[in-house]
Amino acid sequence: MAGQSAVRLSVPAEARYARLVRMTVANLAVLCDLGVDEVEDLRMIAEEGFVLSCATQPTSCDIELDFADGRASLDFALGEADPAEAGADLDLVKLLLEAVCDSCDVVDGATLRLTKTIGQDNAR
Repeated sequence: MAGQSAVRLSVPAEARYARLVRMTVANLAVLCDLGVDEVEDLRMIAEEGFVLSCATQPTSCDIELDFADGRASLDFALGEADPAEAGADLDLVKLLLEAVCDSCDVVDGATLRLTKTIGQDNAR
């Protein structure tokens, strides 16, 4: 996918779509010839990012995926709700994302940006 445009995915912000998001990201990682460990990491990042995005109650979960230049970037649109006020306990989600991602940032209060270095499995 290097040098190509980012892939955009928009799904309803409902738990039943988590598998679709997870499998789409995993399939893109396989198309980029990433190793098994990287595919699994990206699958986890996608699902946890989706969970966090849904907790902010967006109308839909809009995701932009970009796998280029040795980096995977997954951007999740956020809604306006505070997950803590909705009763969502996201401590485990945040812990997992911080452990697996190189960076986990909220950009302009509207986008959750998750990045991970990729291509290292195949470099050995």
